[in-house]
Parts: sequence; C-alpha cells; structure tokens
Amino acid sequence: MGELRKPAAPFVVSGPAGVSVRTRLRVSAADAAVLTEVGSFLGSLAAGDLAGIARQGRDRDASSWAARKRALTGSSSARWAGSVTKATQDQWALARRGQAAEMAWLRGQIARIEARLSRPLGAKADKRAGLVRGYAGRAEWHAKSRRLSALRDRLAALEEDWAAGRVRVVRGGKKLARLRHHLDEAGLSRQAWQERWQAARMFLAADGESGKRCGNETIRVTDTGQLSIRLPAALTHMANAPHGRYVLDTMAAFTHRSEEWRDRIVADRAVAYRIHHDVPRGRWYLTASWQRAVVPTLPLEAVLARGVVAVDMNDDHLAVWRLDAHGNPVGRPRRFAYDLSGSARHRDAQLRHALTRLLHFTRRHGAAAIAVEDLDFTDGAGREQYGRNKGFRRLVSRFPTARLRARLASMAAEQNVAIVAVDPAHTSQWGARYWQWPLTTAACKITRHDAAAVAIGRRALGHPIRRRTAPPPRDRSDRVGHRTVQARPETWRREGPRPRFPGPRTGSVPPGCGAKAGDQRAQNRWGHAAERMSWLQGIFPLGQPGTVVPTWIRFAAQPPGQCRLSTCSGCVAQW
Repeated sequence: MGELRKPAAPFVVSGPAGVSVRTRLRVSAADAAVLTEVGSFLGSLAAGDLAGIARQGRDRDASSWAARKRALTGSSSARWAGSVTKATQDQWALARRGQAAEMAWLRGQIARIEARLSRPLGAKADKRAGLVRGYAGRAEWHAKSRRLSALRDRLAALEEDWAAGRVRVVRGGKKLARLRHHLDEAGLSRQAWQERWQAARMFLAADGESGKRCGNETIRVTDTGQLSIRLPAALTHMANAPHGRYVLDTMAAFTHRSEEWRDRIVADRAVAYRIHHDVPRGRWYLTASWQRAVVPTLPLEAVLARGVVAVDMNDDHLAVWRLDAHGNPVGRPRRFAYDLSGSARHRDAQLRHALTRLLHFTRRHGAAAIAVEDLDFTDGAGREQYGRNKGFRRLVSRFPTARLRARLASMAAEQNVAIVAVDPAHTSQWGARYWQWPLTTAACKITRHDAAAVAIGRRALGHPIRRRTAPPPRDRSDRVGHRTVQARPETWRREGPRPRFPGPRTGSVPPGCGAKAGDQRAQNRWGHAAERMSWLQGIFPLGQPGTVVPTWIRFAAQPPGQCRLSTCSGCVAQW
C-alpha cells in the first residue's frame, strides 16, 4: 500500500479586497421612466460592443479597445463609453475562464469513463495497482460508451471555439432566456417575461474616479443623499439640471457602512455605482462599491496564540469546537444549523445567519482565529466520481463551498477574526478514530462531525491529530521513557493509522502479560496478597491429617544443618 499524502501546511486566508453596499431607491414614476430609457439605450450599446468583441476573437489588442471606445463616445460620452467597454471586456474574459474550466472538467470526465470502460465487467478496484472498478453490466457499459462519445463531441466544439477566441454569452442570462420557452410552467405571461428581460439587459453602471467630485462624475451621490446621472449625448433632452444631468426626486441613504462611504465621497475618492431594477418586487436598488487597502495578514503563530475555533462544514450545519493553544478541546461542542432548500435568497440568508452566530461565538470566547477546511468539490460534482450514488452527488453539488468561504472571509474581516485554512485530508476519518470515543460522556454525545472539528483545529495549531505517540517497546523496559501525551511534530507516522501486526486476534493472554505482569510490588514485596508460594504436606502433625503446611515451616522444623533456608539459625554458621 502506498504512503499517505502529506497534509499541506495551514495558512491565513487574506481578507476581501473590495466593499459593496446596497440601498433601495423609492423612485417616482417619472424617475423610473428616465432610468428605464437610459438603461435600455446604454444596454443596446453594450450588446453591440460585446458582439464586436466576439467577432474579433483573439485578434483583439489595445488599439481595438480604443477604437471601440471612440465609436461609443459620440452617442454617449467618454465616461459612459469607458464603463461600457470595460464591462464587456470583463464579461468576455469571464466567459473565457468558463471555457477553460469546462474543458478541464470534460477532460477529467472523459479520462474517468475511458478508464472504467477498459476494465472487465464487474471488475473490482485495486488501489495498490491504481486500477478503477469496471461497470456492473453490459447495459451500463453501453450507456457510458454513448456518453463518452457525446462528451468528446462537446470537447471538440469547445476546443474549436477556444482556438478561435469565440465566446457564447447571453446578456440578460441564459436561465432567463430559456425561460421564454417555458412560460406556462413558470406561471408567467409574455409581458411579465418581457419586462424581466428588458430589466436584465439594461446597463446603468459607472466606474469611480479619484479626484472627481464625490468620487464619480457619471453617477453622483452627494453626502446629503442627492442622486444625479450624467445623461448620454443622445438623451440630453431629458435633463432637468445643468450640464446634461438628471437629478432624481428620491434621496439615497446607505445604512450599512455609511460612515466609511461618506468619508470616501467627502475626500473625492473613487466609488463605483450600479442601478438595477428588480421587476418581481417592483423596486429599484443602488449599489456602491469601492476597493479597500490591502491589510497585511498576521503570522500564523500570532493569530493562534489564544487558541482557535475549529469548524467542520456540513450540508446542514456547522460543527464548532473551541481548542486552546495546546490543542485540547475546551467546553462543549456547538452546532449552528442552516437550511439550503428553497430560493437562492433564502439559502444566502441562512448562511449569513449561521456565520453570524459563529463569529459571535468566537468573539465571546476570546479566540482570534477560525480554522476551516480548504474544500473544493469541483472534481466530485460529476456523475463519474461516485457512480450510481445520486444522493451523494446532489449533496456535493449543492454544497456552497465557494460562497461560504467568501462570506466567512468578508464577515470575519470586519470582526478582526483571522481565517486559517487547513488541508481537509482524512480529518473526518482520523477525528472519529482518535477523538470521538475518548470525548464521549454520558452527558454529552460526541458525533463524527464534532470529532472532525477537533482534528481540523489541531491541524491548524500544528499538532498531530493522534492523541499520543507510539507505545514503548515490547519488552516494556524503561530505556525509551514513558509514553508522552502530545506527539512532537517530528514523530514518525504521527498522523498515520496504527500498523496491523500479522497473526490471529484472540482473547487469550500470552504468558507474562497478565494483570500482574508489570506489578513490581506483587513480584518482589514480602507479604503481598499475590505472593507465590509452594505448598507441601508437612512432616509434623500441625493439625488434622491432610493439613497443608507452608514450605518455610517444613524446613524450619528440621534439625539444624539439614534445612535449606538461609534464615535457619543452625545453618548460618555452616553456610
């Protein structure tokens, strides 16, 4: 059997690089009409620019970007053209990254299917030889061979698009575009879908500019909450303020991070704004975002000086346990549950609530770090990873690893709590093996997830997961010292499973290994209850016939010089 993979070293996760806050705009009917007109006009410009990028493919360069920006400046403005071209450029780059990720996923799926198709039907896996198991029957083998052909065709088409620099992007979203053909199932009318489609394709976003008034010249929000928009050149007839601007009747007020936002606009630092329309709710929202100064991460030893709060992330709850600096569990384990069913908004709210409780627990107990697993289930989401186990595949696919890590990092940065990521290899297995039973009491039932949290915390602290070092040698001598409580980092195989020795496992006790085998008092102390003596029949009638007499009485009763006891007074002189 091959050796176990060495776990990667834990590291401190860097904090977020940007901030985003949102507020609701209670716009009037006139303001809504102007925003819709401006958003639709700029959205058409963005759609045309994206189509131009797609046609250029990989032949784009800096000069082509400048040419596209000049072409849009005449009908809008230089700032609107810069925001539109930058947004479409980012959208094209995101699509390219998606193509690369999909090609890597397809190659992995094809390799798995080919490996299993090459094995005989019903063949078992052999980890030592690196062989996977074969398919169960002929029908499954035939179905997988057809799926292999389909995946190869998808990969070939994707590689052709990648070589040509061609991307496939739907402005407004692919999900909403497909919903057009299933309006009856969604319970929507054609007019309601059309309103959603137009709102999703609108463009009302402007990048911030340092040194300009309030940090943004295109969409400006003053410290008093006044919101105004610089209209494109083709829509200047709708302006109600000088310099082709339109001032909304409503006032914008940010309740979250209001002081930080106000400090930036007063100092004329860059703030980006985006206005969007939520058609199902009938609401308009304003989102402000800006970049934060990069905060240097503290050393790992500094954030772990006061212990750590270890978290084992599961499908429906967070298993939490606090560990001190020596790796010992303190108090009782906690569990913060959440429900991932329902809409995306409901799932997001559930995650925020669970993480808020986790951060409050961490601050209340004085810890400065939270240890989590560096999970990534992208490889395990495919159907070839777990075969027919659809339930487990769905569980892995819906587990919000990326969103949970991003939210935890951003929320913990505001509470001055560091996030320590550890290697997730074997934490659940070794935690259950070494910690679940020793920590279980009559009053507290320890689960496998609680034990995994202890394993995660100990790995973050630099301690091995095993509770003790290897036992002394078989001869039970004291030449190697006693068994230590904590294994040192350099201890050989400190986190590996205990080696299995060949031979039968019976309940019999070998010679010399009984309950009193290592009791020196029982072997060498006179008068001990377990003193071993030879009992023989005495020569003198000290009692009734058949009385058992100790050996030392028998020898002491013989004439002097004939006994073999060193305590005999008659024999001491002769000896």
